[in-house]
Amino acid sequence: MTKKILCTLLSSLMVLLFASFSFAQKQSEPPKVGAVLPEMELTKPKDTACLQYLGLSSGGSVFKIDQLRTKIVIIEIFSMYCPYCQAEAPNINKLYQLLESKPELKDKIKIIGIGAGNTQFEVATFKKKYQVAFPLIPDEDFKLHKILGEPRTPYFIVVKLNDKKQQEVIYSKLGALENIDLFLARIIRLAGLQ
Repeated sequence: MTKKILCTLLSSLMVLLFASFSFAQKQSEPPKVGAVLPEMELTKPKDTACLQYLGLSSGGSVFKIDQLRTKIVIIEIFSMYCPYCQAEAPNINKLYQLLESKPELKDKIKIIGIGAGNTQFEVATFKKKYQVAFPLIPDEDFKLHKILGEPRTPYFIVVKLNDKKQQEVIYSKLGALENIDLFLARIIRLAGLQ
């Protein structure tokens, strides 16, 4: 009888440990400052202007962040259906225009958007409606969203590309950027671009 109880207790304990391990594996969070951005493949924009902006060739259908010809990448995770993302669109457009107007930053900092759960059609609709000039990448099956820790939207991750082709996260935050000038000054300082 004692052996049977002991076996039952051990079996129950194993089930609990396995369940808690599985639960812990499913929970994820966005990359933290100081971490390396997880490797991922993004759909290459079809628009020639967006390809030129990112420094990508027209060959192939996917790209990785480390292929971009820049030092800093600002990644906005958004959704076409997120009212906060819609409200933030004019602010991000201002940031893009500010970067493009500064010759000392134009080639050093690039912006991309990842449309969590959005198809190519939905991303194109958002891009047209809010007059977004920088590349927006569809993520219809939430694959990129899952890799990035399934953050709510809008979520901003800023990565610094180093010589070893690693992407160091220097900024990771949920919500609006608010003051573009202060945000940009902070990114320049964190990236060591001063």
